[in-house]
Amino acid sequence: MTYALLVVVFGAVSLVLLLVARRRMERGTLRAMLAAFVVLVALTVVFDSLMIAADLFSYGTDHLSGIYLWLAPLEDLSYPAVALAVVVAAWSLVPARPSRVTRPAAASGSARSGDVA
Repeated sequence: MTYALLVVVFGAVSLVLLLVARRRMERGTLRAMLAAFVVLVALTVVFDSLMIAADLFSYGTDHLSGIYLWLAPLEDLSYPAVALAVVVAAWSLVPARPSRVTRPAAASGSARSGDVA
């Protein structure tokens, strides 16, 4: 099994989740996702390349596409993309908790929260 096949499987699942959550997303969510993706791609390329250059790990070339950004294989960019899509979809699908209603201050003669009766 190649990494590209894993990318297709997990990418398809994350896209389905995003499509399901699309109608519940707030305005501007997709624009924010794109901005976050650009930042995640830059960080992934830089830090993967630094870790590969430091010889912390290496990839077997048998399962890679052969396309690299600096030293990072192209397939490594799919992990932050899938994670971002799943997190945004989950955030959109989970119902919001009702906010706590604060009660107005009682009349001056009543007990406050720190007073003992």
